[in-house]
Amino acid sequence: MTPAERYTQLKKHLSEENPLLIDAIDHFKALDDIAHRYGLLDAQESYTAHISWWPLISVLGTFSAGKSTFINQYVGKKVQQSGNQAVDDKFTVIAYGKDDEVVTLPGMALDADPRFPFYNISEEIEQVEKGEGERVNLYLQLKTVKSDPLKGKILIDSPGFDADSQRNTILRITSHIIDMSDLVLIFFDARHPEPGAMRDTLEHLVSAAVKHNDADKILYILNQIDTTAKEDNLEDVIGAWQRALAQQGLVAGNAFTIYNDEAAHFENPELAERLKRKKESDLSAIYRRMDKVSIERAYRIFRQVESVAKSLENDRFPALQAQLRRWSARVLQIDAAVLVLLAALGVGAEVQFGLVSMILSSPLLQGVAGALLLAVVLYTHFSARTFMSKRLQRIVGGNDPELAAAIKKQTRWWYPLRAANRKKWAFKSKESLATLVEKSRLGIQRLNDTFLRPEEASASQNNAVD
Repeated sequence: MTPAERYTQLKKHLSEENPLLIDAIDHFKALDDIAHRYGLLDAQESYTAHISWWPLISVLGTFSAGKSTFINQYVGKKVQQSGNQAVDDKFTVIAYGKDDEVVTLPGMALDADPRFPFYNISEEIEQVEKGEGERVNLYLQLKTVKSDPLKGKILIDSPGFDADSQRNTILRITSHIIDMSDLVLIFFDARHPEPGAMRDTLEHLVSAAVKHNDADKILYILNQIDTTAKEDNLEDVIGAWQRALAQQGLVAGNAFTIYNDEAAHFENPELAERLKRKKESDLSAIYRRMDKVSIERAYRIFRQVESVAKSLENDRFPALQAQLRRWSARVLQIDAAVLVLLAALGVGAEVQFGLVSMILSSPLLQGVAGALLLAVVLYTHFSARTFMSKRLQRIVGGNDPELAAAIKKQTRWWYPLRAANRKKWAFKSKESLATLVEKSRLGIQRLNDTFLRPEEASASQNNAVD
């Protein structure tokens, strides 16, 4: 899919579900144009593919931790099968649909649709294990159903992490999900209070998650607390899990305890009332966070425009300029060395054979010698340009392939050397980036008007500067 096709498709879907973000697509298009111009982004790539345009809530955890039951309760329909054993070994993306009944589609529907966070995920899978990218249906599926809680957001139910089969790929996809998600719910089963049995799960889901800059988006949920509370002291159980999380680096965070009303049975009325109050309080807090993701995602998208623009201006452009200056300096040094060498050869030829005097005495020889000299100079010059360009591409390509691609484009044979030494590097582009930063802030102001002062939203949007 070309960037132009992506813009059109995103605008079509956003006009129905979140019109406030349509302007952001034009901002990203402008960023793409600038990056394409300098080779910092492949012509078939777009910054719109680097973010999820739909708010994403991922539900991770072990088998029998209650993930599917929680999702069914939230959606209000039986979308996922639940049980004590592994029911589904795929990542299931759950989105709003037009049918009251659940419609299940294969993983390729996600791999080919830029609305979803798994767009082109087959390439990620292929990097983990050769040939697996073509079998994306083994890892992913899409379910749609008409349910109001799903409007404007996407849920992802993960397979449990207890299984060994396809584990590396599952963990790779999980890391991708955590990066893309607006909210991550990590479920643990309170019926298995010994964390040693799930050390690998804790290591991956907790240790990896807490390293994220936005680790606050991760909620840790101890489920089935009703079952373990019958035999153990509730505070001891919760304390044991908090210590287990702390050992993996979670010093402070959002931890909650819940259970399923339908499966719960208490003989002690006081304990039942205490657990119910705790569960209702925690569940309300979780639902509030889930309901806020649409607002948070809208702000993140406009903020991403500013982030990309500043990255281009303050990081990408200076890095490219530095490499091009290095390239032009090396080429000029080689040119100078060649001219010195030719001059030395001319002096030697004159001293030994009087060759220079002979050439100057004949117009024909002057023409031949001049053409030969020009050919040598041009050949060595363009050879030096190509050699130094490839050398710099190899040097930076390992750590920064985007910069290497930009060097290749900016050192093409018809690009003059002086372009690398302009004092005001990409002046017009920098002006455009500054304008995009301002537009992203205006977009955030419009969001403020919409979410903070709804009664003024219409007037504010009509008066906003485009």
